[in-house]
This record gives sequence, C-alpha cells and structure tokens, in this order.
Amino acid sequence: MSRGAAPLVLAFDIGTSSLRTALFNARGESLKGSTAQQAYPLRYTADGGAVLAPAVLRRAALGCLRQTLASHGSGGKPGSLPILGVGTSCFWHSLLGVDARNRPLTPIYTWADSRCGPDATLLRRELPERAVHARTGCMLRASFWPAKLRWLRRVDSSLFARVSRWMSPGEWICREFAGEAVCGFSMASGTGLLDVRTATWDEAMLEACGLRSDSMNPLGEAATKPGFPADVPWFPAIGDGAAGNLGSGAVRAGLAAINSGTSAALRVMKSGGVPQAPFGLFCYRVDGRRYLVGGAVSNAGNLRAWCVRELRLDERKLEAEMARRPAPLHGLTILPFWTAERAPTWDETRRGAILGLSQNTTALDILQAAGEASFYRIARIAEMVIENEKTPLRFIVSGGVERSPSSLQRLANILGRRIFTTDNREASLRGAAIYALERLGFDVPAPPLSRAISPQPKLVRLYREARARQSAFEAVPLA
Repeated sequence: MSRGAAPLVLAFDIGTSSLRTALFNARGESLKGSTAQQAYPLRYTADGGAVLAPAVLRRAALGCLRQTLASHGSGGKPGSLPILGVGTSCFWHSLLGVDARNRPLTPIYTWADSRCGPDATLLRRELPERAVHARTGCMLRASFWPAKLRWLRRVDSSLFARVSRWMSPGEWICREFAGEAVCGFSMASGTGLLDVRTATWDEAMLEACGLRSDSMNPLGEAATKPGFPADVPWFPAIGDGAAGNLGSGAVRAGLAAINSGTSAALRVMKSGGVPQAPFGLFCYRVDGRRYLVGGAVSNAGNLRAWCVRELRLDERKLEAEMARRPAPLHGLTILPFWTAERAPTWDETRRGAILGLSQNTTALDILQAAGEASFYRIARIAEMVIENEKTPLRFIVSGGVERSPSSLQRLANILGRRIFTTDNREASLRGAAIYALERLGFDVPAPPLSRAISPQPKLVRLYREARARQSAFEAVPLA
C-alpha cells in the first residue's frame, strides 16, 4: 500500500445516540468540512429494554459515509481519495445476532438494556463473580453479553438457535461495507466472554452461554480485505472507551480520561503486567498490548436529556442558568438510576429517586441535582482508580460535557481536582482514526491540553457534604 503525499484515514464513531464519520490526516487532525453526524433514537421499554434498529444504524452509517466522502475528492468517488484505512469506534457491550447472510435476526441490544437482570442474578449464583471478573475484566451483570445471551435463550430459544453469529454493531457495519469483519481484542473484551489476560475466548463463559468460539467473528487484529471505499482495508472496531483515551491523549501513566456523553466513564491506559482491575471496575483491552482500567456510569447525558425533555426546559437558556447556580443549595439528593446503574456499586435493581422535594423545588433544581449526582459517581470511581495508581493522575475531559463551562467547573469541584480539556472535542472519533494510523505505522502526537479548570475550595467542601448525603441515601436498603 503506497503512502501518498497526503495520506488520510476514514473514521467511524458508532455511538449510543448518534453516528459520526470524518477524514483525518497523518497528524490525527480532522479535515475541515469532512465530519458528518446523524442522530438516531434508542427504543426504551417499560420493562428495561434499550434497543437500536440495525436498519436505522446502517442508514446513518451510509448517509454519513457518503457525506464525508463527498466533502473531499472528485465528487466523493472512493477511488479518487488517498484513504489508507478505516478505523471504527463502537459503543462497548452491544449485541446483535445475524444469520449466515449477515441479515439481522435481533435488534441491537445496548449496554442499557436491563431485561436480563434476573439472568445476571442467576449467573452470579452459578459462577463466582470475583473469579470471572479476574479473568474477563467484566462483572456478571446485565450490561454484558453472558446475561443477555442467557435471557435471549430463555425467552426465545428458537431465535437463539437460528443466529449464525453474534457481533457488535461495529463488526456488522464492517461486514456490510467491507464484506467481512474481525472481532478485535478491544470489542471482544467488552463482551464478558474474553479472557483479557490471554486475549482468548474464555471457554467457561462460552459454555455458560451455550456458545462456541465460531459463534463470533474471527478473533484478532488483522485488517479485513479491501472493501468499500474501494481498495481500502478496515481495521477491527475498538471500544468507544479505548478510542476516547487514544483521541484525548490519555495514553500513558499519570493521565486519566473522563468522558461524559450519553453515559460517562473514567479510564486509565496501561501496558505490561497482568491486566486486572479492582472489583467493581472494568479491565478492557485496547489491543494485544494495551488495556484500560476504570469504571462507567449509565446515567449522564441521557439523564440530562430526560430532564430537559420531561421538565420542558429551554435548552438555549440552560448554560447561563446553570452558571448562576454554582453551589448545591437546592436541597435535593438524587439517586441517578433512570437506567440500570453500573460502576462502582452495580445497583442494577435500584431505580431513580429524588429526596427533598418541596413546594420550593424548581425544574432547574432537579436538572442541577441530577447532573451533580452523576458526577458524584464518577468521583467514587476516580478514588478507586487513584488508590491503585503509583503516579499522580491528571484528568482529561471529553464528550458533550465540554460544551458546558459550568458543568466542567462543577465536575472539578466535585472531584476536588484540576481537570483539563483539549481543543479536540471528538475524542472517540479521533481515537478511531489514531488506531487506524497506528496500525498503518504512523506515530501520532497527543493533542495539547488547552486549559485547566481548578476546583474552588469553598464549593469543594459543599459538594463533599452533598456527596456524603447521596452515599447515605444510596445505602438505605430497598423496601
């Protein structure tokens, strides 16, 4: 493969709520005007379902791809573009079953689908969760494939039997456009079926789910044969968290990535040694050499979106309104469990709760308290990660939260630590491009940190007290 004067890579970012594409140069910079984005809705059900229609995802991918290709080159004809490879970031833990012709037989079950909660409980009775976590880096919980697969086999055994292969949406899109796909170590590690220590399928977990290793796409890091765009190899999809660290530059000791978008997570990247994480946190692979340790919370931007929609708030005024409310003086304590929660306590059976409502409570109070409640959980994860790090951490923040200066300041106050932003707000999209560039032999410099937001001591104390109230509320046993 020849490297032209202006080598490019094409990047996909398949998110929970939208898909984006863009072209990047060898320095990891996106080409102006090449970014395309299309939002799509998850379908939520009263019993905990959270699914995405494959056809909707495919339309979004094709539409964004055409728009990005048309932004550069001769009318967007693939053969005219100096694209050397395709990199993909995909939301972790998502599950899709297809037939032998790659036709979807199931919807895309997302990490947020909690209908398999009872099956996760049964798995924890059958298998020692701590031992499974030590091998796979994943908890035996509803977010991961084992519980979802057991649920599907229980509720529709005939459908389960008809599935030829199980895969992530990133692999499915690759098969649609490039003709075949590899299940990369990164996506495999988010299933709960991979032994992250050896980067091989965990036979005990496969057996528990009624699967064989050939029930998934081939495992590895090799690029697919050239597909669409013409004569361009597709590299295996990586998890959105891995892409977020790569894209934000949090790739070495002393740096942690915090991403707050639809959901939120905190992650540090490591290499060498035995991949492992404290119980309650995750350990996922980036590739055959590197891995991540951290934790994710399910309720972040999606909870904010619920507040804006259901409380009928004016999005255009919210940043100014929140900037005038720097302290937690609303009197509310919230358990932000609108979607089944994850790290570090995995309170999957709890649902959202608001304590302290009064006639004086306003919609803005609820919005503020909900956002703070999500940040409190990120702070708990940060403390667990810091406890196991030898190097003091600096926190690099990315995601939708970057669009809100008041939220960034609030996060710094809740963490009680300085946080840093970068000039690139598309960390996972850029990370997909960087992964492809790395595989092609390019050394991409980390983006510079653009500014630091320091905590305000008086507000740090107030938030410490408010966080203690939330912890006490969460500790109250379920009725």
